Amino acid sequence: MHCCRNYSAVILHLLAFLSVGLRELGMELRCRCIQTESRRIGRHIEKVEIIPANSHCEESEIIATLKKTGQVVCLDAEAPWVKKVIERMMSSRRR
Repeated sequence: MHCCRNYSAVILHLLAFLSVGLRELGMELRCRCIQTESRRIGRHIEKVEIIPANSHCEESEIIATLKKTGQVVCLDAEAPWVKKVIERMMSSRRR
């Protein structure tokens, strides 16, 4: 019985290590956004990251980093102003 506890402890440590390692590689095992912001904050945004839906999160996520504070904010993909920001980003990449 004592042997099984040791194996369990080793497995738990290994899983914890792997989850931290995956997070550092930019691979999340869940959605990053719990809440989204729909208020207009466009002029405060430094950069925007779009994470498409995947096996760990069924919703696309739009994550903005703010200029002054560096705070990370999840944006509401359905907000009209967010759609415009994304359209501008896509059109500037095509040029």
